[in-house]
Amino acid sequence: MSPENLLTKLKDYFAGFEGAIIAYSGGVDSALLAYVARIALSKNMLAVLADSPSLARREYRHALGFANDRDIPLYIIETQEMQNPFYGANQGDRCYHCKKVLFERIEELRRQPGNPLSNLSWPVFYGVNLDDLGDYRPGIQAANESGILAPYVELKIDKSRIRRICDVLGLEVADKPAMPCLASRIAYGQEVNMEKLKQVETAEDFLSELGFRMLRVRHHGDTARIEILPEDFNLALQHRISISEKLHELGFLYVTMDLDGFKSGSLNAALRKK
Repeated sequence: MSPENLLTKLKDYFAGFEGAIIAYSGGVDSALLAYVARIALSKNMLAVLADSPSLARREYRHALGFANDRDIPLYIIETQEMQNPFYGANQGDRCYHCKKVLFERIEELRRQPGNPLSNLSWPVFYGVNLDDLGDYRPGIQAANESGILAPYVELKIDKSRIRRICDVLGLEVADKPAMPCLASRIAYGQEVNMEKLKQVETAEDFLSELGFRMLRVRHHGDTARIEILPEDFNLALQHRISISEKLHELGFLYVTMDLDGFKSGSLNAALRKK
């Protein structure tokens, strides 16, 4: 099906509701949902951005800019998942606890007067897509338990089609790299805390400024494991000394580069071994 036809289906989908609350991060999936919901429902929609220390500040700024540029109503909530000991323990179900906190917070705010979510009976939608069903995504369980709707799954739309729809619409997120939360960089079983999140964010900001676009800095305690595209290995070697110095300055004793290259969700390999 052409991206134009898929866009029509997505618009028609939202038009069937009185209103919509979009769980929004500024990534390509949720950005498209928010944009199309705005077109289909006018201002009977609200994008909700969950802010916490695990959201990189550059991603936060991008999310705000995208919504502002397209007149998408936006409400920012602090989810405070860092206070949840199950989240901080960073076991394989960390994402479940993160999403659970978000959806419970939305429901809590519906019942509290004085905020944009007060008394809103609109359904909540999130941007899980068809490809996500084939990966380890404990957040999907939390969404299912909370009755969150998944338009892309219902309409059988995968990531490549989402990007094609964005391209047709001229949205700059069409080729935006996936950028999950900073906690996803910390090896399972190692505590998620503010210090580690800041180490990862500062290291990734530094590499981004050097010209790396697809990257992760995985936190393995004393060791930083850098994942970049294999075609960028030469660029990394050109900046080897400055990269090493910066990451040592951030507190890492060892700085490594993964010869397998960038791979989204690579830390899940440890879960599959169990």
